[in-house]
Amino acid sequence: MTKAEVIAQIAEKTGIEKGDVQKAVESFFQVVKTSMSKGENIYIRGFGSFVNKKRAKKVARNISKNTAIIIDEHYIPSFKPAKVFVSKIKSSDKVVKANTASVKK
Repeated sequence: MTKAEVIAQIAEKTGIEKGDVQKAVESFFQVVKTSMSKGENIYIRGFGSFVNKKRAKKVARNISKNTAIIIDEHYIPSFKPAKVFVSKIKSSDKVVKANTASVKK
């Protein structure tokens, strides 16, 4: 599902114009990016958490040049779904059927 499809579904379900829904969705993404870049985590009850995860300093290899490089510690954005969200996905018939169908191929 693309962002445009999400916007279309929200507009259809709420009766709000697509342009207004798009502004709201874009604003939400901007708030998430800005807040996380400031080091703030975002917690949305019943949905999940947007958190910054710390990656430790490590030595990596550049295979093509056969050299070692040092990657400093850094943070990456991460999403952790809420338990309610996870349980809804686990109990969904469509997700279970889609996963078992792809495994059988």
